Order: sequence, then C-alpha cells, then structure tokens
Amino acid sequence: MSTAESTVSGKGTLTRSQRRRRNFYFFISPWLIGFILLTIVPLIFGFLISLTNYNGLNLFNLDFMGIKNYARAFQDPMVRFTFSRTLIWTGLNLPIWLILSLFLAILVNQKVHGIGIFRTVFYLPSIIPAVGLVWTWKVLLEKNYGLLNAMISVFRPGTAIGWLTDQAMYGVTAMAVWSGLGAGMIIFLAGMQNIPDELIEAAKIDGASTSRIFWYVILPMLTPVIFFQLILGLISALQMLTIPWLATTDGVIAVPPRGIHLYMIYIYEQIFSTQRFGYGMAILWLLIIIVFFLTYLIFRTQKSWVYSEVEG
Repeated sequence: MSTAESTVSGKGTLTRSQRRRRNFYFFISPWLIGFILLTIVPLIFGFLISLTNYNGLNLFNLDFMGIKNYARAFQDPMVRFTFSRTLIWTGLNLPIWLILSLFLAILVNQKVHGIGIFRTVFYLPSIIPAVGLVWTWKVLLEKNYGLLNAMISVFRPGTAIGWLTDQAMYGVTAMAVWSGLGAGMIIFLAGMQNIPDELIEAAKIDGASTSRIFWYVILPMLTPVIFFQLILGLISALQMLTIPWLATTDGVIAVPPRGIHLYMIYIYEQIFSTQRFGYGMAILWLLIIIVFFLTYLIFRTQKSWVYSEVEG
C-alpha cells in the first residue's frame, strides 16, 4: 500500500484502500444478499429437513431421524433405477449437445454477409420458455398425429412411434439438446474468436489442411471452453426436470414413462406428490454430493487435456 493510501487525512476519514473495499462490498451486496438468502439458507434448511420426518405440515412437531432417510435411500430400488436412467440420459445428451454446439459455432464463425442473422436464428431456441418449447415439439412428436410420424408414414405406412412414451428417452433428448444449442454455440463461438489469427495463418503457411488446422490448432485452443461447457452440461443434465416432466405428462400428478423417469422427477414426486419432504431432501442432497464428486473428478483430469498458457 502506498503512503498516500495509508495516510488518514482526518479523524474518521477512510483511506483510499478502505473506500475501495467499502464500495466493492456495496456494489456486490445485492448479489451477495440474494445468494445467501436464496441459495445458502435454503441449502442449509434443506439439509436440516433431510434429518427429520417433515411432511410439509408438521414443522413444529418434528421427529429427528438422523441419517435414517439417507440409509433408506440406499435401499430404495427407485433411487437406483432413476439414477441409472439419469446417467443414461446424461451420457446421451451431453456428447450430442457438445458436438452439435461446436458444429454450429464453426458454422456461424464464417465471415459472410448476414452471418449475424444466422447467429440470432440459431440462438432463439435458447430463450424460448420451456412450456412453449415442449408444446411445439409435442406437435412434431405426438404418436398418432405428429408431423414426424406423418413424414415417416410416407415410406412406412401406419407408423406410430411413441416418441414421448416408449421412445421418450430419444424424443425428450431431441427437445433438450435443441433447447440448449444456442447457448452452447455462443460460448464456443466466443472461444473460437479468441484464438489468435496468427496461429491459423502460420499453420496454413506450413501447408496444414483444414482438418489438421481444426484438430491440431483450433481444438486444443478450445479445450478450456470445452472444459467449461462439460462442467455446465453435466450439472444441467443431472438435474434435468422441467422438459422431461412437461413432455411426457399431462398434469402435475401424472407419472412419466418408466424409460424417462429421471432422478429429479423422483425427487419431485417424493416432495410434492407424496409429501415426504424429509426423504425427498435426503435424496436431493445425495445428488448434490454426486454432482460435487463428478465435478471434482473432471477438475482433477483437466491438467492432462486442457490447454493452458500458464504453467503450474
């Protein structure tokens, strides 16, 4: 700290460093207060609820159960089944979303007239509300009157594939991937435009083909962005609820098809349908722990595949 910053001009006067610190906390206080009240406090409250038999009505007459809800979760076959479906969902959605987002980013990274229009069009699905998105796709994927089955029926008359019932995993995957492509494209595009042109020009001068430039120049430089997208995509896929629920049910009490019965849907059922708040919060906290663990594993592997200009 400089002499000017450490000198107090009068009694009760703040130094420049103290004023900066005060202003910093003043400007972040709206976010900080919201984060504490809307994230930290609910997490702590939810964990405490998971240790009780709370059912939504007995807040002042609770029985402390310790880890019984957690022990019960490990014996619950529906927990194992829905988590396995969630892993399949994640393994199906995440790679497709990453690859298609990168492909779109490459597509809209071209320097052609009117490219901004195409970027806007590709991004639009990301800002469509989930309800509108689902109902639009239902028109396309409905079993008996959907446009997709109608087109397939041209070649195979009588086709009635249950894209939202028997094949719900694939139908809902198409919805989820399509809804997230715009956001993924924008982030990849930002990463591509941050790659120095000198690297690509040098590769071209050395005689590298377009495919070699992509694999040995562009892709390695994009690994930090891929790492970021992988983390966000993993967390989003593991906690997916809205799109599968709306796409495969007709009301809040209806049960989705077994093939798309994801972990978050089971949590929702336990908390809001059967009023088992304590048990529902317990299995939710198990998911939080799993997400933290998987994220930690990805962070541990980043040194072996994520390019960084900073050594260490």
